Amino acid sequence: MFSVSVKNLDLSFGDVQVLHELNLDVAQGEFLVLLGSSGCGKSTLLNCIAGLLDISDGQIFINGRNVTWDEPKDRGIGMVFQSYALYPQMNVRGNLSFGLKNARVPKEEIDRRVARAAEILQIEALLDRKPLQLSGGQRQRVAIGRALVRDVEVFLFDEPLSNLDAKLRADLRIEIKRLHQRLKNTMIYVTHDQIEAMTLADRIAIMRGGAILQLADPHTIYARPVNKYVADFIGSPSINFLQGDISTRSRPAFTADGIMVPLERYQFTGNGINEGPVSFGIRPEHIVVGEQAASLPFHMEVEAEVVEPMGSDTLVWTRLAGQDFRFRVDGQLPLKEGQRELIGFDPSRASIFDGETELRL
Repeated sequence: MFSVSVKNLDLSFGDVQVLHELNLDVAQGEFLVLLGSSGCGKSTLLNCIAGLLDISDGQIFINGRNVTWDEPKDRGIGMVFQSYALYPQMNVRGNLSFGLKNARVPKEEIDRRVARAAEILQIEALLDRKPLQLSGGQRQRVAIGRALVRDVEVFLFDEPLSNLDAKLRADLRIEIKRLHQRLKNTMIYVTHDQIEAMTLADRIAIMRGGAILQLADPHTIYARPVNKYVADFIGSPSINFLQGDISTRSRPAFTADGIMVPLERYQFTGNGINEGPVSFGIRPEHIVVGEQAASLPFHMEVEAEVVEPMGSDTLVWTRLAGQDFRFRVDGQLPLKEGQRELIGFDPSRASIFDGETELRL
């Protein structure tokens, strides 16, 4: 039995169709991340699961029960929003217990749940403080705790870290991962931040235009994206794309202005190899620099045009086949603009996409 199942979900606002025949199954105890750019439908889907939006068609099941038309409070979910939405006049204890009091939960049970949530989130010392006396990270912990005290099987997170600075986001990201490992509850998490998605998720659903383009574990999403959009969306810095053609005259190869990349080691999808225009994608971190590059199936000398030191590594911009191309090197490597270096890569680590459909070949 799946923890959450979405069956043929449709959602329209007037003549505008936002979600169309969307299907999604989330396993018990899974951490699923809905990832995509603004307007892709990820928060809308989460709100449909939560019951905050009435769907046009389809069904939603939580722990085997059809909750399609149930009120949010009756769905057995806890939800954490982007905004903390804490009551400023109440202390932390009051914010955590408010919903339970309204639900007429016995006082002893309320105290037990609040104490448990405070211990898990390490906010015991903050229980008597009011929200204005808390940092942004502490307020978000309280918001998570408010969902936690509901003692439910499914937690929904709608971009809970987007209002925090970079360091706080990184710290709370680890806390959420630890929370999931400890509780083993089902969690569905919405974000536009690929770092959050890759580090937190058991599986990632990449969304665009109200549809799920790819649903897989982070490694598969990164190494074998199903189309050019997914390949470009995942990865920092983003993947290199070289425009060229597939040739199969003597052996399969990618050709572009002045270069030829042999493809014997590339794993095609099984739909056959068609000649014609393609986008050849290779990630900057998969480029080898220096003497080791000479032993790889493709290598050539290039000139460093722009060098961007980033501490532990350096991003170098150059031109390959007359197109912009970048690669990462160790931050201790003394590279300067105008310097020539031998670079190379293994084509088996590439991703090739049809020039018309943009699907993986």
